[in-house]
Amino acid sequence: MRPPKLAVPPGRAGRIWLVRRLETARRGADLLDRKLRILQGELARLQAAAATTSAQWAQCEAGARSSLLRAALLGGERAIRLAADDQAADVQVCYAATMGIRYPAGATCAIPPAATWDSPVVARARDAHRAALAAAAQHAAATAAVRALREEVRATRYRLRAVKDRWIPRLEQALAEVTFTIEELERADAARLRRAVGPSRPWMPRRSRARRPARGRS
Repeated sequence: MRPPKLAVPPGRAGRIWLVRRLETARRGADLLDRKLRILQGELARLQAAAATTSAQWAQCEAGARSSLLRAALLGGERAIRLAADDQAADVQVCYAATMGIRYPAGATCAIPPAATWDSPVVARARDAHRAALAAAAQHAAATAAVRALREEVRATRYRLRAVKDRWIPRLEQALAEVTFTIEELERADAARLRRAVGPSRPWMPRRSRARRPARGRS
């Protein structure tokens, strides 16, 4: 499906209109290209950070599982149930912005102290789960940041492609058509003016008459 034809003002005003919009479109394409390069660099950094937090979370999760299993084997499930309380952790997420895109830059996890007495093995399991929870919050923030930047990179690439591959060629084609029409009108006006003036006579050089020397009086 072909896009609708541009509504261009007639005459030289249409050419000026198209030239200005073509300059704006090219400037916008340059800005989008710069934005895309910056976002791609930031996305690569966040992806590396997400890979690091993923490895840390996997390590902490494995440690929490093994410590919980050890506590269950040594103290029994009843000791684990008694050590559990209803206190909730407080997760604070800080944000950053790149090229107007706001995304999570990190997360801190505040866990209240234990309300009950724990045996040494249960205390180690509690500490391991706290570390796993903090690592999970960090990885969640890093994953959300990668997702936000990836979506913006995709949208910016789509806008840049639309401007460079569709909008600018349409303006250039319309400008070429308007320029051709104006030149045709100017040639037609010139031909009509020549017909109105009539055929011009060929230019002939004038003959110069040699002056005779004046006779002196005697």
